[in-house]
Amino acid sequence: MHFKDTNFTSIGSDMSIISIILIVLATVFIMEWVAWSSHKYIMHGWGWGWHRDHHEPHNNALEKNDLYGIVGAVMSISLFVIGSPLMLGDNAWAPATWIGLGVMFYGVIYTVVHDGLVHQRYFKYVPRRGYAKRLVQAHKLHHATIGKEGGVSFGFVFARDPAALKADLKKQRAAGTAIVRDAAIDA
Repeated sequence: MHFKDTNFTSIGSDMSIISIILIVLATVFIMEWVAWSSHKYIMHGWGWGWHRDHHEPHNNALEKNDLYGIVGAVMSISLFVIGSPLMLGDNAWAPATWIGLGVMFYGVIYTVVHDGLVHQRYFKYVPRRGYAKRLVQAHKLHHATIGKEGGVSFGFVFARDPAALKADLKKQRAAGTAIVRDAAIDA
């Protein structure tokens, strides 16, 4: 089945449903790499001004760090525009719509996992086992450093083994590349 066989001709062009699904799924996976690299090199680099309050205790409902979510939404919306014949006519590039959808899906996953599960901004649930527990532990270890230097676990969906992350933090502390809270790695 192709979208040209439905009323979605202008959105899907001559793309098969399988192609569309693969583009969306590939984009979600690629977004984890985008998130990892922008977290490590932008948020913990020149963009630390927006990200700092996320690493500091506070009772605010919102953080400056939430502005990064708006950046992600602008990326997704921009891709929807690039893929829209309503906006760009014959210059529209149909795959952009599906890439934009993948970016949006990643944003939803990030919001549920990072803001919801890990930081408990929307619901209170502490996983006791499984991969959800590993995600929470990995991100707690990311917050074990003081300041923007050093750190581990910059991704949001794929988490390394917490024991390996603790070992990395110990090496960073010994090398002087990160200030690490003792309780985080000595427990």
